Amino acid sequence: MSESTLAGQFFGAAIGLLERVRDEEAANIAAAGKAIADTVAAGGRVFAFGAGHSSLAAQDVVYRAGGLALMNLLNVPGVMGVDVMPATLGSALERVDGLAGAVLDSSPATSGDVLVIISLSGRNALPVEMALNARALGLTVIGVTSVAYATETKSRHVTGTYLKDHCDIVLDSKIAVGDAELSADGIEAPFAPASTVVTSALMQAMVATAAGDLVARGIEPPMLRSGNVDGGHEWNGRLMTEYGDRIFYRH
Repeated sequence: MSESTLAGQFFGAAIGLLERVRDEEAANIAAAGKAIADTVAAGGRVFAFGAGHSSLAAQDVVYRAGGLALMNLLNVPGVMGVDVMPATLGSALERVDGLAGAVLDSSPATSGDVLVIISLSGRNALPVEMALNARALGLTVIGVTSVAYATETKSRHVTGTYLKDHCDIVLDSKIAVGDAELSADGIEAPFAPASTVVTSALMQAMVATAAGDLVARGIEPPMLRSGNVDGGHEWNGRLMTEYGDRIFYRH
């Protein structure tokens, strides 16, 4: 596909970003994978949270073929955006003080667990407070965010801080402020966001690293198989039984 087409330009931009995070975030990805492996090996649990479109990358690592069975979604009702009416309510909830604390207090997350918090801007109250409260509870917090927002936008949290300021490990998605890779004559707004592509890749790279780290310790990582291949349901059922006390998306 020609780079002269808009589709070609988008693929070029996305590939460039993927290459940047692969090379520039390698050490942070390794640290995040080790933190998850440490928790799995110690019998802990792993959670992922994202609001708005950042929730897509969190959902992408939960209960999926090839995924870590112990990855759980920390759900905050209404903040995924497109699952509520009006969709703008999700954005509004991200700015509500105290919501993160209430969610964590009623969740199964506890000291020694890992929480991956995904927020492109990292500037809203919800992800900042989620990180603050999680660390106070003794969780290891991994943030996946665009660090550029911390220098080019104003925090919406009362402390003036960002998600990146309250994490044990930060993965920088390198996404430019505004999350739009293209512009063109006749199209007044910039368009073609790449944050979902890049953030999901960072999440999968982190999980893959954790799996490899566990194998190096002599521990078989509990990875789910596709339910659409022969034997997949039986394989997954065994994992659900064996790790049932650490999986919260099942009855």
